[in-house]
Amino acid sequence: MSADRQRIDKWLFFARVAKSRTLGAKLAQGGHVRVNGAKISVASHEVRPGDVLTVTLPRRVIVYKVIDCGTRRGPAPEARLLYEDHSPPPPPKPDNALDRVSGKREPGAGRPTKKERRALDKLTGDDD
Repeated sequence: MSADRQRIDKWLFFARVAKSRTLGAKLAQGGHVRVNGAKISVASHEVRPGDVLTVTLPRRVIVYKVIDCGTRRGPAPEARLLYEDHSPPPPPKPDNALDRVSGKREPGAGRPTKKERRALDKLTGDDD
């Protein structure tokens, strides 16, 4: 194997995308990784500098451009030298309906008293 190529499972492990090489292999075999837009299904697929990886994780999508092949799984600053991050920004968090309720209490205000509870029930229309 030449020094300008590396197996995808090793690269994912060295770049700290996966916690272990086995999990990197499962990502590749599970169809969660695309190399230059093409879905791969084997962990032995080789990546080289210039390739664009799209990794679908449970809560986000990562888009990395490979800059270098790693030699070890080092600290995070060393791992960031292996790629350029082109990931889309996370979606904005939706407004929580509970935050808009006018009866919202200040943090640390404690539990409402009976009088405050009755006032909240009257305000929200929950009085029975």
